[in-house]
Amino acid sequence: MKILLTGANGYIGKKLLPALIKEGHQVICCVRNVSKLPSSEIYSHNNVSVIEFDFLKDQTPPDSIIDIDVAYYLIHSMTGFSKGFEEMEEKAAYHFLSAVSKTSIKQIIYLGGITNEDNLSRHLSSRKNVETILRSSAVPVTTLKAGIIVGCGSASFEIIRSLMEKLPVIIGPKWLDTQSQPVSLINVIEYLTGILLMEETFNKSYDMGGESVITYKKMLEQYAEFRGYKRYIITIPSIPMPIAAFFVSVFTSSDYYLSLNLISSMKVKIVANNNTIEKKLGIKPLSYKESLQRCCGFPINLQQNKCAEIS
Repeated sequence: MKILLTGANGYIGKKLLPALIKEGHQVICCVRNVSKLPSSEIYSHNNVSVIEFDFLKDQTPPDSIIDIDVAYYLIHSMTGFSKGFEEMEEKAAYHFLSAVSKTSIKQIIYLGGITNEDNLSRHLSSRKNVETILRSSAVPVTTLKAGIIVGCGSASFEIIRSLMEKLPVIIGPKWLDTQSQPVSLINVIEYLTGILLMEETFNKSYDMGGESVITYKKMLEQYAEFRGYKRYIITIPSIPMPIAAFFVSVFTSSDYYLSLNLISSMKVKIVANNNTIEKKLGIKPLSYKESLQRCCGFPINLQQNKCAEIS
């Protein structure tokens, strides 16, 4: 089938593309700036084409997407100096709908965040709003929701990895004891490819979670154990969010505003509670430890602040 892959040069987009090619699909990679695409032979594959399209602008879509069957919506704006990322994400969603409304699209697949709590962070509230916008069209939408995706390169996971690689002692806020349900990158790709034109998933939402629910503190500790490090994590009642974000941005080389919004979400319980297709897709949820073993290979290049990724 013919697939439009938005956010093709983002973390998930770059991991999803090889899986789609392997299944024989024709993929149109949509990026905001072609010059920022990583140099890779995969973009010159016979079943891959690349288009430059900025969904923050109201543009006329190229003819090459007229006959698409499915579109993956992997766009977000929570990077750089995006203080007003909610407005940017809302605008991109409306422009996306305007573009695909002129095509033969049969399904939109949206990757969002788990939003089961009443009090959500700005980050999670924006993801929920984008889902509402996408569902306002006549095109069937399938939403997959995740908390932390375990894989080197995932923004949330990189914070955990970088802190444990660099710091022997961490003094953190009490909300490190918040429960979460991290999901392996491997499982996420299985879901994203498994629901393609699966009609029973149309206009439905599914939470993706790993095998177990653990706290953020346990995630830090288990990563340290996995690497064979002795690390000490001390929690205190309260640390102002801006200070915590500044600390994280300094020691992980993450953008300050990105760090601020990501760690704000750590105060929210993120646990999956709605998944009726896991067994139908034959997905075996990996535990956090299994995800580390499968998704984070070594050696780690500390000079580039990266670790190799394996499957």
